[in-house]
Formats: sequence, C-alpha cells, structure tokens
Amino acid sequence: MKELNLKDVEEPNLYRDIFPYHEVPKIKFSTDEIKVDIPDEIWITDTTFRDGQQSMTPFTVEQIVTIFDYLNKLDNNTGVIRQTEFFLYTNRDKEALMECMNRGYKFPQITTWIRANKDDFKLVKDIGIKETGILMSCSDYHIFKKLKMTRTETYNKYVEIVEEALSNGIVPRCHLEDITRADFFGFVVPLVNKLMELSNKYGIQVKIRACDTLGLGVAFPGVELPRSVPAIISGLRKYCGVPSTALEWHGHNDFYYVVPNATAAWLHGCSAVNTTLLGIGERTGNCPLEGMVFQYCQLKGNPGMNLHAITEMSKYFENSMKYEIPPRTPFVGTDFNVTRAGIHADGILKDQEIYNIFDTEKILDRPVLVAVNEYSGLAGIAAWINTYFKLNKENEVDKKDSRVAEIKKWVDNLYENGRTTPITNKELEIEAKMYFKELIDVENTRAS
Repeated sequence: MKELNLKDVEEPNLYRDIFPYHEVPKIKFSTDEIKVDIPDEIWITDTTFRDGQQSMTPFTVEQIVTIFDYLNKLDNNTGVIRQTEFFLYTNRDKEALMECMNRGYKFPQITTWIRANKDDFKLVKDIGIKETGILMSCSDYHIFKKLKMTRTETYNKYVEIVEEALSNGIVPRCHLEDITRADFFGFVVPLVNKLMELSNKYGIQVKIRACDTLGLGVAFPGVELPRSVPAIISGLRKYCGVPSTALEWHGHNDFYYVVPNATAAWLHGCSAVNTTLLGIGERTGNCPLEGMVFQYCQLKGNPGMNLHAITEMSKYFENSMKYEIPPRTPFVGTDFNVTRAGIHADGILKDQEIYNIFDTEKILDRPVLVAVNEYSGLAGIAAWINTYFKLNKENEVDKKDSRVAEIKKWVDNLYENGRTTPITNKELEIEAKMYFKELIDVENTRAS
C-alpha cells in the first residue's frame, strides 16, 4: 500500500525525467496492468460556456441561449448530455444563466465554475445554483510557481472552500487542475481522501474532475503516473474510494490525445467526460462534444439522442457566429464525408457503404458528397451528379454515359489551362444541366 498522507516538500516535484521542458515530454512505462472496468452508466458534460468561450469572442446572451437549446435538442431527454457549466463574473454571464434556467430543461443541468475563494463562492450562493466547479490546482508547477504556496497551505485552502460549499448544501465539483503533472500519492490522494471524508460528514457527494490541463495524459496500457489516464482514474477509485458516478475527466488536445484519453477515462471507471462543442478552448482546444457523442454510441448505442442537432449546431456556429470549422473536422466539417479521389468516387458509384463511415445522411443529415478536380475522372463526375442531385437508383448516371465524357473534357481543359482549385458545385451544376436536361426538372421538382 502506498503512503497516503499529505507529503510536504521543500522543492517542487516537477518530474524532470518526464517533463524536461527543453525537450519533448517523455512517456515512461511500468509493468502494471490496469483492467478495463467501464461503469454501467456513462455520460457527457459540457464546458462550452466556460472553458470553450475563453478561446473566442465572448458569446452574447442570445448565442448562449441558442447553443443551450441545441444541447438540449441533441440530448433529447436521454441524460447523455448531462450538465453544462457557466461563468458568473459578468452581468452577461448571469443574464444568460438565468435565461437558460428559465427554459426549464431537464438536461443539460446547469452548474457553475469558480476559483477557490470565498468571494467567488458568494456568487454561487447569491444565484442559487446547487452545484459548482471549484478550481483546485494540484501539481507542484501550480502550487509552487503560480500559487506561491506550500502543499499544506494549498490543501487547507481547498478543504476550507469545500466545507463552505457543503455546509451551504451546495455540491462541490473539485477541478484538480494539471493532474497529469501532479504528485499523485504525495498530494492528490491525500486531498481527495479528505474530500471523501467531508462527503461522508455532510451526506453530500463531492465530485472530482481530473483535469489534463496541458493534454499530457496518455491512454496507452502500462504508462507510469502522472501521465497515465487509466492509472489516474483507477487510482482515484482504488485509493480514495471515489464512486464512478462522482468522477469526471477533462482533457485538452495538445498531443492529439484528447478523444482517446476521454474514452480511456470511461473505460477505466469514470462516468463523466467533459467536452466543448467543436472542441473549442484554450490552445489546441478541449475534447469535442460531438466526438464523444459518437464514442458513446459505439460503446453504449444511441438511447435516443437527436444527432441531426450536431449538424444544425455546426451550421449555427459557422453562419451566425462566423466561426470557421476546419473543413476536414470529423462529423461537422464541410468535407468530412466528401471524396475527391477517383477510385473512391468509383466505389461510391457502386455502393456508398464502401467509402462512407456510416449512413451520414440518415444519422447526421449530411449526404455523402463528391468533389471534382483533375483526379476525379469519369467516376468522380458521375458520382458528383448522383449525390449532388440526390438521384435515386433508377435515375442514376453511369460513368460510361457519353455526356459524362463531355463534362470530363471540360474539366480536363480547365486544369490544362492552369486551374489549381476544385471546381465549385455551382460551376458543375451549370455544366451538368447543359448535357443532362432532365436535371433541370429534378431541381424544379425538389424546389416545389
């Protein structure tokens, strides 16, 4: 059994063998094996209005309420999108929170976020929220370098604010910032054990959010602490007795691990993973909510979420909020199910299932598309006509149609004369209708 008492140190433990700073961080392995132990119930929480909003121009009240509506529409009363958290520092934040509360939705539940001080906590009491996140930096990088305190001083500060919340009947959700660089047995475990004692004393379950602040967590089997996501989650359960339902993972994407790490947290006993819509957030961003929706569906199936809301929400971000989604972003980018390769287009002509990840039209209201460039060939042009005009099997155009060959001559001529960009849908539409007069009728029928 590891030593579980708080270990004060004169010098910070910065794990220089793992985090040399002037080199790329290291991944170290041990022989420990941590078994998969997925909870019976898992869910997603959201921090779009808190961590996400910090990376963008502040949202208006109207934008916050509209996004909140989309979260509710996506969840569709399943409880998969369980909670979302708000700031309380500006009048705009408070107005938006009250507007969302007045919606009366069951999900997502509304919570808040504060720093670990009594002035911030007064904001929570004044507005009448029943749960709040509390920032608790837990690595020596933060304790020594940012807070300029000892471990004992930091520990006492956190315990005091949690007891203040509990004595007021408010659920504290303790955000253990920078846990993937923290001394797990020297600081994290003693702190969390004390918080679980307070849970028992007040009869209110304290929640623990493990925060991978710099995206340093690793999901691989056998990785040593402090970077191991499985070891962190299983350790909080084993050494601190934190119930799965009181555990939450919050990650960032600095090393491209954000979705695998969140999934690993689920797989090793954490019920909740924290996300933002489109993965917006500090630096490389947070874990994308829509990504974890599809991870959830792969693990548990879809209990009734309205996945079309993902497409509607992404269009709202682009059109109304002028947020530019990278085109190849999974599930929400304009090109996520668009093919340009001729051989892929030929496969789509035969059967969409060959080169489409799933029925994107049924699940996301995003029909598979083909873009035409100098490499598309006859198959690409035929596939573009069939998908763009949504032709049924009886009316589909074959790549051997002589009219397709005429359009290909036009395409080839454009690129032979210096064109370097894909041909737009509007250009292709005009050209296709010159040769396929029946497509004009298709468009008229669809419009009516």
